[in-house]
Amino acid sequence: MRIAVTGSSGLIGRALVDSLRADGHEVLRLVRHPARTGEEVEWDPGRQYVDAAGLVGCEAVVHLAGAGVGDHRWTEAYKREIRDSRVLGTAAVAEALASLDTPPRTLVVGSAVGYYGDTGDRAVDEDAPPGRGFLADVCQEWEEAAAPAEEAGVRTVYARTGLVVSRTGGAWGRLFPIFRAGLGGPLGSGRQYWSHIALHDHIAALRHLLDTGELSGPVNLTAPEPVTQREVAAAMGRVLHRPAVLPVPAFALRAVLGEFSTDVLGSQRVLPRRLLESGFVFAFPGIEDAIRAALR
Repeated sequence: MRIAVTGSSGLIGRALVDSLRADGHEVLRLVRHPARTGEEVEWDPGRQYVDAAGLVGCEAVVHLAGAGVGDHRWTEAYKREIRDSRVLGTAAVAEALASLDTPPRTLVVGSAVGYYGDTGDRAVDEDAPPGRGFLADVCQEWEEAAAPAEEAGVRTVYARTGLVVSRTGGAWGRLFPIFRAGLGGPLGSGRQYWSHIALHDHIAALRHLLDTGELSGPVNLTAPEPVTQREVAAAMGRVLHRPAVLPVPAFALRAVLGEFSTDVLGSQRVLPRRLLESGFVFAFPGIEDAIRAALR
């Protein structure tokens, strides 16, 4: 297939592009400068501009771009960047696809389990309503921004992603050095649930969404068994052969992370019901499996 990808320089985007190209697919990367090769398409999410002509002939688009949620302290300015990079970027892509005489069959929009807010001990699947809070509000706007593509008949899937287990990026990329140094431990009470997914399984799930024509709407990309943060810390300690028992106090996280600490200390027990019902099989379903896979 001919597939366009935004966010191709990020952790997930790079891995997805490599996976698609390894299987012989033609991949176009949306880039924020004039296209230099036939494999690039110019776009500017801030200006809501996409060179729609460059997407002619694409059978699918995977939209992953967005400012990193944990990359900076949440000032009001950075919160606007988090929101605008997702909402304006998604609107630009959706409107470009809708403008084409023959739009792609499929649009996969990267969303997040932040949609559900803090679920506590309650397990939720795709039928759950949106939660409350900054990230929940952003996720709702993010998904709603894809409406022009849906209205144009494009099968649109919202990949609500959990915490991706990788040693090279994302939240987990920051955890590995801390635990290797023997300084890791539960965050806050440790009772909050973390809905994780191995990077390998995440890429396989995105490929599954591209290939499974009956799937549309929200699909949770999380491992089948969410675990508590205490269990995450224990698994990291076992795999890395380091102590992982001293908790990081909630007040310390708030001092370092500011408002973002509310989400770090929150609990999201999210289940991938639709992914499993569609026949997807996880290679690394357990937390230790995912951590060991990241180290390989």
